[in-house]
Amino acid sequence: MDTRKQLPELVGEWTGTNRLWLDPSALARESTTTATVERVAGGFVSIRTTWEDEGRAHDGLLVVRLADDPGADTMVWVDSFHTGGAFMTFAGTAGDDGRVTARGSYAAPPGPDWGWRIAVEAESADGFRILMHNITPDGEEAPAVEAVFTRAG
Repeated sequence: MDTRKQLPELVGEWTGTNRLWLDPSALARESTTTATVERVAGGFVSIRTTWEDEGRAHDGLLVVRLADDPGADTMVWVDSFHTGGAFMTFAGTAGDDGRVTARGSYAAPPGPDWGWRIAVEAESADGFRILMHNITPDGEEAPAVEAVFTRAG
């Protein structure tokens, strides 16, 4: 499914399962998650999420720009767990697999920056998922977050 075309149609309320990996060799931590998808400011889609880890509530906001040029999709993300109070910006493209994928980076002093990749995939009008990968300075990717949503109600 072409997520670029489908994403604006996902407006509404969603529930699902969030999986968090702090160590790629360990089992994921699972919790329930919610999302609110809205069209904003013309050519943007916002996805507000909530989830928990070890009994603590967390929330986040992902804003996806669906550019006229398919090679220029961008995202801005912030959440109460991962981004340390700062916005992360991402640049990317709609992939051949139908996902909207973008990559950003974050500082990891005293070493070099690490990468972070976010993919949004619309599986149907009633389901989508957000995938996030942590990327080492050497380019090795490991899953960090998988949130799978179904339409609420």
